Amino acid sequence: MQTKTLSFLAFAFLAALVLFGATRRAGAQAEKASYPAMAPLDQYLIPEGDSEIALARSAAPASISDGAEVMVLGPKGYTTAVKGTNGFLCIVERSWGAATDEPEFWNPKVRAPICFNPPAARTFVPIFLMKTKLVLAGKSKTEIVKATASALDNKELPGLEPGAMCYMLSKQQYLNDRGMSWHPHMMFVVPGDASKSWGGNLPGSPVIAADDPEERVTIFMVWVGKWSDGTLAPPIGD
Repeated sequence: MQTKTLSFLAFAFLAALVLFGATRRAGAQAEKASYPAMAPLDQYLIPEGDSEIALARSAAPASISDGAEVMVLGPKGYTTAVKGTNGFLCIVERSWGAATDEPEFWNPKVRAPICFNPPAARTFVPIFLMKTKLVLAGKSKTEIVKATASALDNKELPGLEPGAMCYMLSKQQYLNDRGMSWHPHMMFVVPGDASKSWGGNLPGSPVIAADDPEERVTIFMVWVGKWSDGTLAPPIGD
């Protein structure tokens, strides 16, 4: 397995949304030059209708996503389009789910469907929703980092609950210009820098770990063999 294939778009959150960035060493300057600033807002939006709802739900099997809350992005931020019944939350993250030093932080092509389990929906998603509001308010990367740190320090954002995780199994995902749809995977979120305790990024380990100091968590990614529609994924190592 090539653990350098992608680095986390924090999210993310990559995110990140969580979200992912392709290898940041080779060609990083060219990537940065491609997306030096936020594009016009309409490039990040999906036309009205059910398309964003369906894309968000494609992040997880229907047995999970059919009962999930679905939020969609509009000019003023994310709003609930479908109320859920099972505590899960599905959204399509945009590029600012990434850490602010990611070259594709402003890439308007990024579409990252994610379904969060209840602990993650309650305590991890609020960071991305806050970042979204800051982005739409025209804040700079520096201002976003400072505001996020302040909110975490002052307990304005909830502490991460144990067991927080999410699904990213959408065949339609576009994570970045290099990885594009990459692989279906699950992500597990824990506080602090915990890569060593999980054996992340070690030779032969199936666990890809990404420390996200801006959100003060580590994201562990584990590839799975099928997309949410049940079709086979690319072989591990691609």
